[in-house]
Amino acid sequence: MHRHGYKGRKFGRKTDQRNALTRGLMCSLIEHQSIKTTLAKAKEIRRPTERLITIAKKNTLANRRLLISRLDNIATANLLMDQIAPQVKRDSGYLRIERAGFRKGDNAELATISFVDDIELKEEK
Repeated sequence: MHRHGYKGRKFGRKTDQRNALTRGLMCSLIEHQSIKTTLAKAKEIRRPTERLITIAKKNTLANRRLLISRLDNIATANLLMDQIAPQVKRDSGYLRIERAGFRKGDNAELATISFVDDIELKEEK
């Protein structure tokens, strides 16, 4: 048995749990601009998050609905499209992963994933 054609890490979870984990990490990253997680999870969410940012840079209704469906969070999708995407000054490579040591309990390698560009968020009333 060979592993050709299988993409992505499984994280010891079923598909729906893995998808929920990915969505939750992406939403947290968009809301806080930087999160600390394991290196494997950071590497796994980098690609879909960068794709969402690329979609958000083209501000259309269809793309807004696509973001809402991918993130399952209207507020986060609006934040990404209205505030973050216009401030991104590059065509790709929006995120940076930096190693952050090892976790004390299980010695898992930690990483910080954040935006490369400085993002200034406006607080809404």
